[in-house]
Amino acid sequence: MADLLLAVEGLTVHYGAIRALRGLSFEVGAGEIITLIGSNGAGKTTTLHAISNIIRKTQGRVVFSGRDISALPPDRIVAEGLVQVPEGRRIFANLTVRENLEMGAYTRRGRRDIHADMDMAYGLFPRLRERYRQIAGTLSGGEQQMLAMCRALMSRPRLLLLDEPSMGLAPILVDEIFSVITGINRTGTTILLVEQNAYKALGIASRAYILETGELVKTGAAADLLGDETVKSAYLGA
Repeated sequence: MADLLLAVEGLTVHYGAIRALRGLSFEVGAGEIITLIGSNGAGKTTTLHAISNIIRKTQGRVVFSGRDISALPPDRIVAEGLVQVPEGRRIFANLTVRENLEMGAYTRRGRRDIHADMDMAYGLFPRLRERYRQIAGTLSGGEQQMLAMCRALMSRPRLLLLDEPSMGLAPILVDEIFSVITGINRTGTTILLVEQNAYKALGIASRAYILETGELVKTGAAADLLGDETVKSAYLGA
């Protein structure tokens, strides 16, 4: 594995009496694309929220780039270089495309660099450049997902948490989104991907972790899991 960037150790989360995560531990190496796979309710989104400290952890810790960030507030975690793109996009619907991108850079200073990164975002998704003055809430679902990803990139993350980026998108847009994810990774950004489309996720990931009811039940190279009969039967529709 590449140099360790993220270590999740013994992560346990409760929603009231329900234990959503059960002592979860895994690692992400710098430069990797890692995917978390599991059925609805397995704990994938909860894992991302716990890493970002959006929800309270019952036990366990999160170490990012050698530093324990378990107690840091979410905005400080963003400033450290760990940024989440939430399920459902959650763009600022009443702001323009450009204003959404500017909001993504709220932790930064230096207008010239911010404008350069905005041009980079437009290069990833040229449709956003065409619509930079458009109110974000009027964009299509695919365009909103593009915007959510680019907004996160404006903070220059070292680790990008992507939660269901293909949800509700047409197949041709799914291919485009996954192509951009691999492109982002090639620029040096590490990615932890939660995705219902297990086939697509395993197709771009280096390694994968499979969750069931809040527990890690299987791990391995993504290419190996693509050929695993149990995985194919449970998650790939085979």
